[in-house]
Amino acid sequence: MRNLITGGCGFIGSHLADALHADGQEVIVLDDLSTGKIENIRHLENKPGMQVLIGSVTEQDLVHEAVRKCDRVFHLASAVGVKLIMERPVQTIDTIVTGTQVVLAHANRYRKPVLLTSTSEVYGKSTAVPFEEDGDRLSGPTTKHRWAYACAKALDEFLAMAYWKSSRLPVAVVRLFNTVGPRQTGQYGMVIPNFVRSAKAGLPLQVYGDGNQSRCFCHVADVVRGLIALMDCSQAYGEVVNLGSTEEVTIMELARRVISETSSQSDVLLVPYEHVFGEGFEDMVRRVPSIEKAKRLVGWQPELGLSRTIRDVAASCP
Repeated sequence: MRNLITGGCGFIGSHLADALHADGQEVIVLDDLSTGKIENIRHLENKPGMQVLIGSVTEQDLVHEAVRKCDRVFHLASAVGVKLIMERPVQTIDTIVTGTQVVLAHANRYRKPVLLTSTSEVYGKSTAVPFEEDGDRLSGPTTKHRWAYACAKALDEFLAMAYWKSSRLPVAVVRLFNTVGPRQTGQYGMVIPNFVRSAKAGLPLQVYGDGNQSRCFCHVADVVRGLIALMDCSQAYGEVVNLGSTEEVTIMELARRVISETSSQSDVLLVPYEHVFGEGFEDMVRRVPSIEKAKRLVGWQPELGLSRTIRDVAASCP
């Protein structure tokens, strides 16, 4: 099996490349290195069955040739995190939407199965916790860049489902909830890597807002296992599936867990949202997935808890 991974030099993409290559499968990685790092796959570069293409998913000719040569496509290339879309809204919206249009069009031409990674951000301000895949979405106004990421990824999903309905392109959409692990950078606001680096340096852990907002953090190894299982499951085609942990924790509790797991003497510092993201930033109080569909389709559920996740990030953090 020859797998194309767009965004394969990124955090999740590189772990997916590891897992597929270890299983004896061929891997083509396509990445423009805008947020991914070649160091993430350096250990795989010269191994048999590995090919690395440096370029963007918006480049028609490059994507066409990569899709033509592969057996299936894991489309992970995307803008990373809310902080990035706040800083570079035009570039990130264009990368998300145009990239997915290009990938799906060429996959449809050659009838190659696609797994598209989306995000829990698409649920927006919904309070219907736990979030179910067929639940209503509640987005904020277009004047607030905070919601552009959610809307762009939702448009990706609509496009994928349109290809499924119109031409039966085998495509599955996976909504990821706060995936964490080694190689993840805190550059674009990822909370656990930032907390771990601060704790190990003895610096205050900066908690935004009042710290009562809660999230669920899933180890990248569990997520990769789910992505592969869903790609292998024909019943997942035409479906949207959540993948994430159901172990809910407030960000204040998370900061204290990181301090404890790293044996740090750091303090916790509350920072107003507007000091980080500017005026008018909106956040969600809770973000918890229902994973019943993933359990039903492929028997998936997380195996590695939050403490193990924190420890693994800490062990990989300089």
